[in-house]
Amino acid sequence: MTDMPHSKKPTLWRHAPLAAIVVVAIVGSFTLSDYFTFDTLQSNRDALLAFRDANFLGMVALFITIYVVIVAFSLPGASVASVTGGFLFGLTLGTVFNVIAATLGACAIFLAARWGLGKTLAAKIDASDGTMKKLKAGLHENEVSVLFLMRLVPAVPFFVANLVPALVGVRFTNFAMTTLFGIIPGAIVFTWIGVGVGEVFDRGERPDLSLLWEPQIIGPILGLCVLAAMPIFIKAVRGKKEL
Repeated sequence: MTDMPHSKKPTLWRHAPLAAIVVVAIVGSFTLSDYFTFDTLQSNRDALLAFRDANFLGMVALFITIYVVIVAFSLPGASVASVTGGFLFGLTLGTVFNVIAATLGACAIFLAARWGLGKTLAAKIDASDGTMKKLKAGLHENEVSVLFLMRLVPAVPFFVANLVPALVGVRFTNFAMTTLFGIIPGAIVFTWIGVGVGEVFDRGERPDLSLLWEPQIIGPILGLCVLAAMPIFIKAVRGKKEL
């Protein structure tokens, strides 16, 4: 009597990290939305600055940890965190810390999704002969360009740009690289807002995040989108000529 073959289906524990992220994200959306706000930043601004001045490295570690958790679990408050980075650390260091934290958080959720559901879904797509397989093949041909576009286009939600690549099996190195560099333009804008947020609070106002859509800001970002899309366009034109 031969032994039964081992099941190729992933065990439930492989899905535990992504399941935990989904649960925390849902609970967090209802319980934390009133905490990660500009009102909270304004109320604690003096305490934050005092702690930063007394223990700079400790504040950096705390800030990056909180930001990573926010991104990894898709919690509300990522924009507030980016602005806080500028408020606490200035434009240069604030941008660096924001980019590092957001990239680490994005990589964490990518790996959690990839480890369980992503492998299962990618295998099903590879075994199929339908449209999804063709779309996946097209994505891999232009992987870096598409990933850059997903990061640069402001209309693409950050958590979507984290999860979708994991579920269709893109290379982790390409995901990490395009995340690191692709979020820099937006990070600079939000950090820049944070640099002057103290004066905004003193006037009794709230930070204006719509600055991202101002022509002088969105114009260069759209220009970067065009550059990122150029390899896709060139490949498409060459493909037609070869037919």
